[in-house]
Amino acid sequence: MTEAELYTLHKGVYMPSYLHTPKSLEYYEEFTFRPDDIIIVTYPKSGTTWMQEIVPLIMSGGDPASVETLPNWERVPWLEETHACNFNLEQRPSPRMFTTHFQYNMMPPSFFEVKPKVIYVMRNPKDVFTSSFHYYGTASFLVNPGPQIKFLHKFLDGKVMFGSWFDHVKSWLNAEDKECILHISYEEMIMDLKDSLARIAQFLQKSLDAEVTEKIADRCLFKNMKQNKMSNYSAVPREFMDQTKSEFLRKGIAGDWKNQLTVAEAEYFESVYKNKMKDVKYKFVWDFKKP
Repeated sequence: MTEAELYTLHKGVYMPSYLHTPKSLEYYEEFTFRPDDIIIVTYPKSGTTWMQEIVPLIMSGGDPASVETLPNWERVPWLEETHACNFNLEQRPSPRMFTTHFQYNMMPPSFFEVKPKVIYVMRNPKDVFTSSFHYYGTASFLVNPGPQIKFLHKFLDGKVMFGSWFDHVKSWLNAEDKECILHISYEEMIMDLKDSLARIAQFLQKSLDAEVTEKIADRCLFKNMKQNKMSNYSAVPREFMDQTKSEFLRKGIAGDWKNQLTVAEAEYFESVYKNKMKDVKYKFVWDFKKP
């Protein structure tokens, strides 16, 4: 099926129509945030599921029930998805935890009024591309990626769900009220998960002792999180997500793009990256050499 058949164009970006209905998008636009809400923001395939595991564990002081009793789409729901309307989010006690894939300039009016806490997770776009390529092949509500080179051009041109990776990252790096936003990368979490947990906990004003930090870090190792049926999407019917083609939680590593992109594709990717990110001053862990 084509983009026109599967996607809704919302504020200039593609969104899967199956997950994002006019009703759910209206609900999102009218949603009332609280100042102590916690919002995980990511471009798709940048570590969303990982952070949906980490934040509840930090907020619960390491209690595993926080990630074992509800699937992650209900535990830390995407506000723009159709499920959110049914979760009585207005009745949830503070601090509430949410997720969104929206760019900064796509956030609803209430967000800018109350300035809730945001954890923005970034990932090497080459790995985002690689993960996306496999994911698009499993999900019936997404356009089949087709040949890799064709999908690469779509990805770099922003003709994929939630638009351009470049626009997304730059919108959140340039966001106002930076004291309310923690920028962290997938790669930083891989390199030193306990240090990353400490940073996140400090940002959320939660005190964790060494034992609890160790406990959360072990729980959030990819091999362990992958076994959590509330996080690995094993409950999703195969007709919507066929994990016999590719697991949703596939590898959880940095640098997998080296096994995916050809030399020519990687060089083309880097040339586009350097051009689109040349004015960005933020130092990414993965940063390619800029001219």
